Amino acid sequence: MTITRVTQNMMTSRSLEHLNAGLSRLSKLQEQVASGRAISRPSDAPAETTTAMRLRATLTEVAQHRRNAEDGQGWLAEADTMLQSMITRTRQAREIGIQAANPGAVSPGGREVLAGEIEQIRDSLIALANTKHQDRPVMGGISGGSEAYSAGGTYVGVAGQVTRTVADGVRIRVDLDAEATLGPDGANLFDHLTEMAAAVRSGDTAALRAGMDTVAGDLDRLGVAVIDVGSRTVALDRAVETADARELSMVKSLAGIEQVDLPKAILELQTQELAYQAALASTSRVMAPSLMDFLR
Repeated sequence: MTITRVTQNMMTSRSLEHLNAGLSRLSKLQEQVASGRAISRPSDAPAETTTAMRLRATLTEVAQHRRNAEDGQGWLAEADTMLQSMITRTRQAREIGIQAANPGAVSPGGREVLAGEIEQIRDSLIALANTKHQDRPVMGGISGGSEAYSAGGTYVGVAGQVTRTVADGVRIRVDLDAEATLGPDGANLFDHLTEMAAAVRSGDTAALRAGMDTVAGDLDRLGVAVIDVGSRTVALDRAVETADARELSMVKSLAGIEQVDLPKAILELQTQELAYQAALASTSRVMAPSLMDFLR
């Protein structure tokens, strides 16, 4: 049978080791309770730290997608308001044409007044076509200029799509295709209104009726644009909802990793405090001067 000799130094050394370990646990718990965070430095939990970093990176991407979608909603809201106003004004111009189409009821002076009204409506429609969102015309394409149409009704933008990324691999167009909405230069809504005003002024009933039919086609095209804007707005609304749901889910996951469970941590802190006090008491006895210390 082997008897291991336990010296005073051995007992003192082990007691101090246990005491330091208890103090370290106590310090860590105090830090967690005070900060409310389970992870203060990567070495506390390397695997959880990696997961938290990945979640934060994804959270940043999702937040950017949500901001993109909200910006797109702004573009399309401006476009929708502009289109509704255009439809109202274009209908007014056509109603004036219907009034002028009765040659016996309108005098030459009256036709001049009606033609002037149509031209005023045309000018107001050109101003509407230059509607901007954040200083960019919604029908200007990828142009860096401030206008989509000149004062004469000619397109001065640069054809191209303005899009926003609202999810991984998902891009939605947020501007309006000028040609698809108003027609090509030389045969756009403004040209048609100019021709209709000229027909009213000259009293050319046949040309006026043909002009009204053409403007009716322009109204149909504006209606299609309204439907298209509505469809894209719905898609953006869904993108915002999806981004919000993903953000909420990831924030909860992140809190579960980084935030400390306070009731549990406080209970454990109290337990460790008792254990440390007991360790202090026992260590003070072990380290008390022995008889040999007095004899030396």
